[in-house]
Amino acid sequence: MFSLHSKGAMIRSEFIKEIFSIRSRAGFDSLAMDLFHYQSVHCTLYRNYLSAIKIAPADIKNIAEIPFLPIDFFKNHRIMTGDFESSVVFTSSGTTQSTPSRHFVRDTTLYETSFITAFEQFLGPANDLCILALLPSYLERKGSSLVYMADVLIQRSTHPLSGFFLHRYEDVAEQLRKLEKARQRTLLLGVTFALLDLADQYPASLRHTIIMETGGMKGRKTEITRDEVHGVLKTAFGVPTIYSEYGMTELLSQAYSASDGIFQCPPWMQVFIRETSDPLSPAKSGAVGGINIVDLANIDSCAFIATQDLGKLISGNRFEVIGRFDYADVRGCNLLSI
Repeated sequence: MFSLHSKGAMIRSEFIKEIFSIRSRAGFDSLAMDLFHYQSVHCTLYRNYLSAIKIAPADIKNIAEIPFLPIDFFKNHRIMTGDFESSVVFTSSGTTQSTPSRHFVRDTTLYETSFITAFEQFLGPANDLCILALLPSYLERKGSSLVYMADVLIQRSTHPLSGFFLHRYEDVAEQLRKLEKARQRTLLLGVTFALLDLADQYPASLRHTIIMETGGMKGRKTEITRDEVHGVLKTAFGVPTIYSEYGMTELLSQAYSASDGIFQCPPWMQVFIRETSDPLSPAKSGAVGGINIVDLANIDSCAFIATQDLGKLISGNRFEVIGRFDYADVRGCNLLSI
């Protein structure tokens, strides 16, 4: 086991190798504890947060006791572990009235390793697929981690028809017709509102296409549940299931769902559920609560994030997203000045 408490690039490199070599929950817990103690010292914002909630890092003896940083801090603070020049800054989408989150990424190679490994564990090699990315709202702004991920996967696909689409629904439909005729295994990765628009305007029978929604309904349609979205898409495209991707600007890892909105984390990412009324207390087994995420790929920011999503654990590192906190924008605001 390599300790992050030692100095030097080689130590960080070896630690990253161990992250993507996790084979057991015990291995995950060990690395998570090491990363917690490292970030409690070297991530200034996280260290200040722990001090503000009167948590002494030395008193944390197991992963269940680790405090999670409210995700809102990414909107107003530079959350960095150590001192480095970021190679890219990912920013979240939002309305003109909201402040976007910012994720300062030290090394895009780490991000690529994370999303490529998780993607291929879930769907197989990207070069076996034709990938069509229908991501209009993300392509219309800068700094999207989802667009970055899709771009790399499209390049790895090598299929000549792989590519991005903005609002060209007719072009997407035409490409899908060609691919279906050729019986080409295809991934249609799309923001939810765009997939619904495509389904409304160009329904088709897609026997060789995986449809994966990434969420995203902001300001475009009346909010409907994931089950309702999937029902519409399954009917329009004649597919038995709709896949989903769960990711966010503040994380470098993603979870995936093959059906029923039940997400599976990669081995270096774990979900925990907190009480809705007490953000520092774990929820009872099987209860709905706030989703906390440990993402060990967040070695250079903060790996312990309290999201604004509500959900519940299923089993085997699987979870379901139920909805959002109604008061999401105000959680943790009393500590945002630290």
